Amino acid sequence: MRVAKWQIWSRLAPGKITHDWVNGSKFMAKKGDAGLTGNIYTGLHEFYDMGFLLHFLRIDDLFIDVGANLGSYTILACSAVGSRGIAFEPAPRTYKRLAENIHLNHLGERVRCINQGVGAQQGTITFTTDNDTTNHVLASGERCNGQATIKVTTLDKALDRENPSLIKIDVEGYETQVLRGAQKTLETKSLNAVIIELNGAGQRYGFDESKIPDMMLSLGFKAYSYNPFDRELVSLERRKAHTDNVLFIRNKQFVDQRLKSAPKAKINGRGF
Repeated sequence: MRVAKWQIWSRLAPGKITHDWVNGSKFMAKKGDAGLTGNIYTGLHEFYDMGFLLHFLRIDDLFIDVGANLGSYTILACSAVGSRGIAFEPAPRTYKRLAENIHLNHLGERVRCINQGVGAQQGTITFTTDNDTTNHVLASGERCNGQATIKVTTLDKALDRENPSLIKIDVEGYETQVLRGAQKTLETKSLNAVIIELNGAGQRYGFDESKIPDMMLSLGFKAYSYNPFDRELVSLERRKAHTDNVLFIRNKQFVDQRLKSAPKAKINGRGF
């Protein structure tokens, strides 16, 4: 029914439609917004990882969103939960939409949006602009219709003296470079959880994503998935730790305590 309702609305209503979401949060979506329409259809388009975010974060924690797109994770963290946030989105048009959703939720004092890419060093990159949730750094020899030259920073540079609690990294294969420029940040004592997309897209840049779990383990993070209904972290076997989104957890006892004690989130009439 939600799918049918959205399909009708998005054809009849011009432009963007405001959708009421979790804990009074909201977002503006239009036809073709893959991530946001996924939230409309299912409640949370990446249910397990977004469920972890809702149960783990607390008010005044700092959430870092690398590859924020239109802001789904940042809205959950900073509006639905009440955390502070820093959101990086390099694609100019996508960044504008992100800023609109931050403004819609009155998060101007809680969220800092940065229109830059994140990598291993400062400089510039060529970035696709017409691929919605799959915009990415243009690989050598790759061709596309829409592209832009984007400034790049590192997390260590951008987060100087900040103390994040949770970082989400979803950069369509460029995760290895983000992590290389975040070594000091990853050692920050306040940081106990990192969500990283590992779907094999790093091959386009010659990166072996199967090495990322070892990199994270050397910093004290072990790989898990999360069951939001049971509120349990499930250890991932090494062969499964480089597919889709992976939760990397440090100080599991502390994280478990937070997960068990979090208030229920209610989505589409169902609490968990």
